[in-house]
Amino acid sequence: MIPRYARPEMVSIWEPQTRFKIWFEIEAHAADAQAELGVIPKEAAEIIWAKAKDATFDIQRIDEIERETRHDVIAFLTHLAEIVGPEARFVHQGMTSSDVLDTCLNVQLSRAADILIADIDKLLGALKTRAFEHKMTPTIGRSHGIHAEPVTFGLKLAYAYAEFSRARERLTAARREVATCAISGAVGTFAQIDPRVEEHVAGAMGLIPEPVSTQVIPRDRHAMFFATLGVIASSMERLAIEIRHLQRTEVLEAEEFFSEGQKGSSAMPHKRNPVLTENITGLARMVRAYVTPALENVALWHERDISHSSVERMIGPDATVTLDFALNRLAGVIDKLLVYPANMQKNLDRLGGLVHSQRVLIALTQKGASREDAYKLVQRNAMPVWRGEGDFETLLKNDADVTKYLTGAEIAEQFDLNYHLKHVDTIFKRVFGSA
Repeated sequence: MIPRYARPEMVSIWEPQTRFKIWFEIEAHAADAQAELGVIPKEAAEIIWAKAKDATFDIQRIDEIERETRHDVIAFLTHLAEIVGPEARFVHQGMTSSDVLDTCLNVQLSRAADILIADIDKLLGALKTRAFEHKMTPTIGRSHGIHAEPVTFGLKLAYAYAEFSRARERLTAARREVATCAISGAVGTFAQIDPRVEEHVAGAMGLIPEPVSTQVIPRDRHAMFFATLGVIASSMERLAIEIRHLQRTEVLEAEEFFSEGQKGSSAMPHKRNPVLTENITGLARMVRAYVTPALENVALWHERDISHSSVERMIGPDATVTLDFALNRLAGVIDKLLVYPANMQKNLDRLGGLVHSQRVLIALTQKGASREDAYKLVQRNAMPVWRGEGDFETLLKNDADVTKYLTGAEIAEQFDLNYHLKHVDTIFKRVFGSA
């Protein structure tokens, strides 16, 4: 987690004080349930809350204890006993460290997911606004980086809107899947603790009980969570790369907002570089890099080992903090994106009408030419235009083999740009609904 690529709200979820606060709440809610079941005195549960609810935990003291005990949860419990006093002997009864650690991690991931879902909503809002703004702004569609057929810039943004709508659904599902609680004891059998304690803690912490745990919550849940973050990162990179390509000098159909006083190069004062989307591309690589360790965490030994622990201490904060920052940056890029319709039209016209070649091909077949012959006729007239030797429509009208099938007026009809845009409304309704 690097401060340069971090936002305070997400960072706070992973701060030690927050983690210890969650640990305390898990222990205190468990004590409440134990008290209700008559396992510990109700007065003890009340004192645990009263003494530590508003406490600021001494992180340096906990670290000092851990240096001796070599165990983070024991270090915390020892410090908690220093705060609570004699009633601390009723804390953690029948529980194991993973009950605290795993339940806490899932609380943190759930809270992180809530922030990320809000981030996606912000991005979706920006994409929708700009998509409708440029719903009918014609631009060239490209395949293999080469001019293909006309689309609209609004459609380009609608593609992204639909993709991030799916991302939101996936993240919502991943949040639901990871939001489980385990208070089941040493190997998950509830031998030393009543299952009703788990139910109480789960409800209090906004989770659901894990149906069956070993000593840990199964890590396939976490693998799905981080894999979802990786897919979202890939979607971000896809949109970022589109913007980077559109900002190339030879294209310049859109570019990142360039603020007053901003500098593009230490050497070349004229430069306006797509630094934000390049940054997003790099951050997306990092988020994806955390997916493989999460997948490898699934295969733990028997009822548990701790090979997953060091991994999650890194990837939990790093993946969520990085994705949060990148999503907000991307939303800002879209919101302030500079769009140049005149350059889009210029590029549309750059190939002298070749972008209408498929329409001519189809028109010839409808007039009786075989598809093979029609393809040869169209390509024969297209290649000179590709080399800069004439205008496509003119060459077709001067080709006797073409005019055997199509009149000049029929040829001209195939060069209507609006023909390609006639179903934009239909696509927008599919993506955005009737609104």
